[in-house]
Amino acid sequence: MTSRRTATTAVTAALVLSGLAVAPGAFAHGSMTDPVSRVAACYAEGPEAPKSAACKAAVASSGAQAFYDWNAVNIANAAGQHRQLIPDGKLCSAGNDKYRGLDLARADWPASAMSSGAHTFRYKGTAPHKGSFELYVTKDGYDPSKPLKWSDLEAKPFLTVTDPGMQNGDYVFQGTVPKKSGRHLVYSIWQRSDSPEAFYTCSDVVFGKDNGGAAPATAAPSATTPAPTASAPTEQQIEDGADRSTVQHGGHGGHGTTGGGDAAPTAPAAGTHAAGTPAANAPAPAAGEGSGVELAETGGDSATPFVAMGGAAGLALGAALLFSTARRRRTRG
Repeated sequence: MTSRRTATTAVTAALVLSGLAVAPGAFAHGSMTDPVSRVAACYAEGPEAPKSAACKAAVASSGAQAFYDWNAVNIANAAGQHRQLIPDGKLCSAGNDKYRGLDLARADWPASAMSSGAHTFRYKGTAPHKGSFELYVTKDGYDPSKPLKWSDLEAKPFLTVTDPGMQNGDYVFQGTVPKKSGRHLVYSIWQRSDSPEAFYTCSDVVFGKDNGGAAPATAAPSATTPAPTASAPTEQQIEDGADRSTVQHGGHGGHGTTGGGDAAPTAPAAGTHAAGTPAANAPAPAAGEGSGVELAETGGDSATPFVAMGGAAGLALGAALLFSTARRRRTRG
């Protein structure tokens, strides 16, 4: 039995090296949790029976599955071409029809209290990768009752950070929030540097004394709807929902195989990794819970030179090991 297991392992390793083994399922990567993203807030409320009117409407539009897949709002082959790939009115879904409920134009999305000045941002990273975050905020006069357009965002990000560290499974980074009042939206773009893949979030926020729903004087009257408070999903909620997800949760025990959803025009399907070498697409090791571990890195590692063997060489190695093992067993017999 031991010899058979050894031979099987050798063949499997050879297949992986040759790139012919079945690749593991796509790993979801996370979402903003401070301030809480729309998709994370609705997942925390419960995809089957959300509490807020906005999340109920989003689930009715997209279906519950989109919110079990809360950490996979992505474009697999974005490569920095965010504005070219994502049309106006579809920023929150990143142009993925699967997440169309996130694009609903309404003023009662669950929101996080936000103050101008220094802020500590958190982004739950269920499968960490190297890359950069860009955070934008909406312009003065933003009207949440209208579909979000690129022109609604300030021209430049108010915060850009590369390869932030992780704490307790979250990317944590500091920034200075511009002076705003009333209801706004923080838009994040996480562009991987080890892949063309990028992830997107919309976080509804209410500033200062206007927390509770008061809107800027320039906003539409419908923007005065009180804002329910957004909550991020707990670790227990993430664990409990992992089996319902169709994308794997690195470090959270997901069992799915693919993220599904339609990507923006010219981009590969959302929820999948961009094509590349087996090493480049391998999931990153999850950061230890409770640790201050720096960002995990995907791509080449100490095994990379062996991947270069690929194709016939890998298969030949596996076959040689298999037949060698079989001959030894026959000789002993």
